[in-house]
Amino acid sequence: MPSPHPEHARRVAGSYLQPLLDAAATRGVTPAALEQAAGLDAGSLAPLPDSLPADLYVRLLELGAQLAQDPHFGLHVGECVKLGTYSVYGLILLSCRDFGMALEQTMRYEQLAHDLGRSAITVQDGVASYHWHSNYAATQRHLADSVFAGIRVFGNWLAGSALPAAQLSLTHDGGPPELREEYVRVLGAMPSFNAGANCASFDAAMLDWPVPNADVSLYPVLEQHAEQLLRQRAAQTPAISQQVHAAIVRSLAHGQVRLATIAEELALSPRTLQRKLSEAGSSFQQVLDQARFALARDYLRRPELSLVDIAFLLGYQEQSAFNHAFREWAGVNPGAYRLEQP
Repeated sequence: MPSPHPEHARRVAGSYLQPLLDAAATRGVTPAALEQAAGLDAGSLAPLPDSLPADLYVRLLELGAQLAQDPHFGLHVGECVKLGTYSVYGLILLSCRDFGMALEQTMRYEQLAHDLGRSAITVQDGVASYHWHSNYAATQRHLADSVFAGIRVFGNWLAGSALPAAQLSLTHDGGPPELREEYVRVLGAMPSFNAGANCASFDAAMLDWPVPNADVSLYPVLEQHAEQLLRQRAAQTPAISQQVHAAIVRSLAHGQVRLATIAEELALSPRTLQRKLSEAGSSFQQVLDQARFALARDYLRRPELSLVDIAFLLGYQEQSAFNHAFREWAGVNPGAYRLEQP
């Protein structure tokens, strides 16, 4: 199911590209070679661009693996992660008092570094589960590997020592079985593959572990700057996505939302609406998922609404369909999400 978040054209910050270029260079692959393989103009990758399309970044991961003949290129990209990789939100993490706060800030601000996917965390029975919901297919193995390797490397750096290995599950196939020991070296444990979600589970007590040398006095200043950047991103959201989102919200409680009915409300043909959304880096289904996810979270905070009521308000004919969709978005079913809310 598409991510509920891509309401604007997906981008990756130039700083997030640097570990990919570093891993490639270590293996003898130059930016010029990557540019040529990707059909880019000379100088497109060096010096670093301010940002680049997320689709291009994912393609460069695959090309880097091919040119370097490295079956674990994603893991090695993650190993090259540094503080500056994550843009301003990397500095925010350095100002967090504990790891729980750092994960909370990741969920809010990772979009400042990339639109490759989104993070979520749940806690149940003393176990914390970090979910990473990729905006790309499960077959994009190097993407998921780079994300979890980067988290491991950056987490160890924040802690000042190697953190206990998490129990990992990844949606891809793990590549050649005879080469999988590299996962143990980089991630500290062998993941389970072909899983239903990209997830790292660990003792929830680790959320309270302090971040050594954290400068918490910087947090208010950095947060203010990050919030300003988020507002700027929101202001750049294509108007067509906002219009479709608003029309969907108005229509959901009256039955299933269809592309044709939303297009009619906006005085557009269905084909024109699809084209406009595509030009904005989105699709009707993506905006629909985003609207439903946002409304669902609000409805789940209202105890007078049953799950059946919420499913109906979101335009689902069956609660089971709502349960399945919400689990895809949040990593947990709606009942469990409701219990976690304050």
